[in-house]
Amino acid sequence: QLELLFVCRLIHLQHTVRRMVKLELYARHGDVSALPACIAASLCGTTLELKYLEKGCTGPCMLKTSDGFQALFSNPTARYVCLSSKGGDKLLPKDGMDKFKVEEWMELAESTLVPGVQKALAHSAHHEEIDSVLTKLAAASFPLVGKSLTLADLCVWSALYPLLGAGAASDILVPAAVQAWFSAGDKLPEFAEGVKLALGGESPETFVKLAAADAALKIGPPPKLPIAGARNIMITSALPYVNNVPHLGNIIGCVLSADVYARFCRARGYNVIYMCGTDEYGTATETKALEEGLAPRQICDKYNKIHADIYEWFGIQFDQFGRTSTPKQTRIAQSIFTSILDNKLLYEDGMEQLYDEVAKKFLADRFVEGTCPKCRYEDARGDQCDACGTLLNPTDLINPRSKLTGATPRTRMTQHMFLNLPEISPRLEEYISKGQVTGGWSANTMAITNTWIRDGLKARCITRDLQWGVPVPLEHLKDKVLYVWFDAPIGYISITAAYTEDWEQWWKSKDVELVQFMGKDNVPFHTVIFPSCLIATGEDWTLMQKISTTEYLNYEDKQFSKSRGVGVFGNHCKETAVLPEVWRYYLLTNRPESADTKFLWSDLGAKNNNELLANLGNFCHRTLSFAASRFAGVMPELLSEHDAIGAEFGLKIEPLVREYVDYLERLKLKDGLRIAMKVSSAGNLFFQEQQPWVVLKTDKDKCATILACCVGLVRLLAVLVQPYMPTVTDKLMAQLGLPASAGMDLSDAALAATAAPHRLLPSGHSIGTPQPIFRNIPEEEIEEYRGRYAGSQKDDAAASAGASKGADKGKDKAKDSKPALGKDGKPIKVEKAKDAKGKDGKPEGRPVGKKAVASERAVDVSRLDIRVGKIVECKKHPDADSLYVEQIDIGEGKTRTVVSGLVKFIAMDKMVGADVLVVANMKPSAMRGVTSEGMVLCASNEDKTQTELVTPPPGSKVGERVTVEGFTDEPDEVLNPKKKVFEGVQPELKTSAECIAMYTGVPFKTSAGVCTVTSIAGGSIK
Repeated sequence: QLELLFVCRLIHLQHTVRRMVKLELYARHGDVSALPACIAASLCGTTLELKYLEKGCTGPCMLKTSDGFQALFSNPTARYVCLSSKGGDKLLPKDGMDKFKVEEWMELAESTLVPGVQKALAHSAHHEEIDSVLTKLAAASFPLVGKSLTLADLCVWSALYPLLGAGAASDILVPAAVQAWFSAGDKLPEFAEGVKLALGGESPETFVKLAAADAALKIGPPPKLPIAGARNIMITSALPYVNNVPHLGNIIGCVLSADVYARFCRARGYNVIYMCGTDEYGTATETKALEEGLAPRQICDKYNKIHADIYEWFGIQFDQFGRTSTPKQTRIAQSIFTSILDNKLLYEDGMEQLYDEVAKKFLADRFVEGTCPKCRYEDARGDQCDACGTLLNPTDLINPRSKLTGATPRTRMTQHMFLNLPEISPRLEEYISKGQVTGGWSANTMAITNTWIRDGLKARCITRDLQWGVPVPLEHLKDKVLYVWFDAPIGYISITAAYTEDWEQWWKSKDVELVQFMGKDNVPFHTVIFPSCLIATGEDWTLMQKISTTEYLNYEDKQFSKSRGVGVFGNHCKETAVLPEVWRYYLLTNRPESADTKFLWSDLGAKNNNELLANLGNFCHRTLSFAASRFAGVMPELLSEHDAIGAEFGLKIEPLVREYVDYLERLKLKDGLRIAMKVSSAGNLFFQEQQPWVVLKTDKDKCATILACCVGLVRLLAVLVQPYMPTVTDKLMAQLGLPASAGMDLSDAALAATAAPHRLLPSGHSIGTPQPIFRNIPEEEIEEYRGRYAGSQKDDAAASAGASKGADKGKDKAKDSKPALGKDGKPIKVEKAKDAKGKDGKPEGRPVGKKAVASERAVDVSRLDIRVGKIVECKKHPDADSLYVEQIDIGEGKTRTVVSGLVKFIAMDKMVGADVLVVANMKPSAMRGVTSEGMVLCASNEDKTQTELVTPPPGSKVGERVTVEGFTDEPDEVLNPKKKVFEGVQPELKTSAECIAMYTGVPFKTSAGVCTVTSIAGGSIK
């Protein structure tokens, strides 16, 4: 029934495409990638019009149809020609095993044979990359599958044509059996007709010349290999599964986090490679193929490209992004399996497995759903419960049901291979004990791993009854495949093998550090299963040393789920007008390193407006604008008599940079980013305290040193944020008039230079044109996104198709961003950041006055009405022991009642008569029966064991408004609690090392000076 369902959907697809459409193939003369489609057209009697590209063009062939369909590369174009032809069925077998074999040969041809032949021709010598395919082909017959021609024959024969066809190079040795196989196809007139069509009048030698030229183009820089005496680091991130679009939880949990660390390592000068790719075998792929009416290979091709495109948009810089459904994966996985078998650490045994009587087949784990025996979640999968995370076997489920037919499956005995984990356990435990100490494994990683060890390891089944996977290399079990969690981690190895033929130098070395990134649900497979498999081979594999594990990132009030389409997905991010660097920043500041965190649209807007725009963007733009307007964009000559200014500033900055490096070395990515933003806050404070716009009027030489400190800090910030927001670094480097490569230097020498920030750019250097890096994201835009993505991925698929595509590829310039659409379909008015051109060097451009609509304004401290007040009376709350009820004079002619939870921190006699800061526009709220009409601002230390009042300086007037330089708008009349304005501002309300109350590094001030606390430095204010 399963096969019938698949065939019916395939027939439907064929009827859909078999219309009177015109087929055009755009290709170069003699392009081997076009040859399978040309031969298919000849065999099927289909008209295929060749559009020959001009000489010098590069790239694969492309098929276009008159109804708008497009396909790239050899296999998809040939497949579509068959699907659109009445005679195409004969080239596409319907039988499950034959279909798998055809797909396998086609993949071998495109991924291994074509590039291998190209390299052989480019070097005029035999190339070992094609050895395995030629050996397999020498043992095959013509046709390759069944008794009639299939696409497999067309693709393999075409790949060999530059090597064995007319005009081919004669000095490259090919086995006689392969030559005989090729000759069988060479005799067919349809093949000759296809060759003629692909050549377009050119000589057969064109195939050879073009293949060699393509290889030369692909050579590029050689792959990196370990270097003796260097720090060699191999980074991997958990291979994202290919059955869906990645969501934000996937992105921050593996690929983005690993990208940050890889960029940091490159900047430090380490010899590093970053390997990743899509995990493509297993039940989930077969299930998705059935859902979409496609073959598993087509599903993998489709989603591999979707993943690659999303990661490219996010700026993920892989050294190799590959896939697991490759011949290299099969060869390496089977080799590891065989080595373990030879060491007698695999054994065969019978096991009870669920069998679907309707579908007439054994059910792999993900084809079964039921009730979790641990938490009673009713939709648990046969391999794992999404609700509680428990790993399961299908037979563990209560009330199991088949996903194929809905029937209740019955248990039957079947034979499988088992990994003898109890026998491997002593060596594994030795590795784990050492790794936890030397590798600094995180607490959550150790907890998950130790639970497995504590409970005792049990033999684990590593084979499955599927067709889509690595075949078990045993004749009597050839219809089974290796379990995805046996072969998937081996994908790290095969992807490295695709990167370099010398992959063993990375994977069998004592001089390589393997660092792996993943979500916590993948931990046991990387700390227990994968190392057990490698240890069991008896070979000296490179085992993981460091591991960075994240908890879950939840979506609003739900949990992200690929399988259920819950949350914001990578394609959603691309559809918004929010640029990739903002998404990267938000995810990394919210990275769930030690506990689950939550994605909130309001928080995304607040972090952009209050941190990126108001802190980092504000400092960089005001500094460079000041340099451009007051010093003509040229770094001034510096007098040594003012070096003390730079040295003193360097004493504050250099320790922060050292702390930043230490955090990143220890994989504390969130802390590293926090320190980078702390450096930016220090820059804002320095600019504000030094007041260069004032100093310029009386001492231009001193002003020059102040400016040099600030511009030097902009350069430093560009380097510090590079691992996190590389496009921001590129923009800052351009505005500094420096090459992009200068933004990737975190060497020891560069770190030492931060002690003198005023010397980081030479005198006489010309900067570029200052431009705002970030824009304000208005609340209306955020609300539009929240509404647009309120449903699941499945629910909004149709809506997304018609929605605005937002930012194009928009990596480089904010002006490229397209506006979001409002509920009326019209573009939302987006507030742009304006150039800082005020006389004092402060940013301008905010709406001012009561006419400014609160909902359209940035969420910043100007929205708060903070007043100087004096507590004239204080008593205990009648119904709450922890609360005070204060009467506070804020200059209104009568006192306000304010309720504060300060009983355990401040004695009552210290409260009475105290000068305080009061947020006067809080919405009145009842607190245990007493209405509170404001909020007293206090600072607390990190562990909340100490709290102090924020106090105005002596001489401040009761009732005067507290100001923050650069934030001069009128406050809201009343803060709307539903808009969470205070909550958006509060994360940037902090105390400095000097105990000064700050917002984004800028002091709270009254007419008498700055506001302070008594002793809490680096505290949080609220």
